[in-house]
Amino acid sequence: MFDAIARRYDALNHILSAGLDRRWRREAVRALALSPGDRVLDMCTGTADLAIEAATSTAGHAGQVIGIDFSSEMLKLAQRKVRDRGLAGRVHIARGDATRMPVADAAMDAAMVGFGIRNVLDPARTCAEFHRVLRPAGRLAILEFGMPRIPGIRALYFWYFQHVLPRVGRLISRHGDAYSYLPLSMMEFPAGDAFAAMLKTAGFADVRYRSLALGLVYLYIARKPATP
Repeated sequence: MFDAIARRYDALNHILSAGLDRRWRREAVRALALSPGDRVLDMCTGTADLAIEAATSTAGHAGQVIGIDFSSEMLKLAQRKVRDRGLAGRVHIARGDATRMPVADAAMDAAMVGFGIRNVLDPARTCAEFHRVLRPAGRLAILEFGMPRIPGIRALYFWYFQHVLPRVGRLISRHGDAYSYLPLSMMEFPAGDAFAAMLKTAGFADVRYRSLALGLVYLYIARKPATP
């Protein structure tokens, strides 16, 4: 499915979020407080927009970024985008599984994932993998969709994601199932306190989250303890 929509993925993200996806990625990178020498993992990198933001952000950028995804077509576009921006020496693209990350223990200063953790088969195991690959005191930032709590906004949100988004997605992506899958995956994902509890179970400390865009999106921040 992700291979099939890869070529139109960026355009759809910008259209369906009214351009807010760029701001959300900047918020996630800013929350990591990156330094020039930091090694950063971007899991479920897709077409590498978040990885590129981590390498170029004016709020503090990484020294090296590794972007990993399971979709070969997404990664082809990611490699092209990284090369076109002159970042091939700092942003490295690889194929891999979020539940078995091809990264050594304690190898990363920071890690992140943008709108991808709900797509993995085992989010709890992925959280445990983030904990494994981060060094002590390493930081984690996760962007994911959530459910607004304001009743009127919540109803409008459900209507948009159940009726408007799938139709626009099918029209532009020309894929029948991809943008019907999106609202279903969002409703099944354990957002808010439930996902924060999953991060704590995986061993993370200082777990917190805040809503963006009236609760349409959540930014989760966590830290691996400095000592076991």
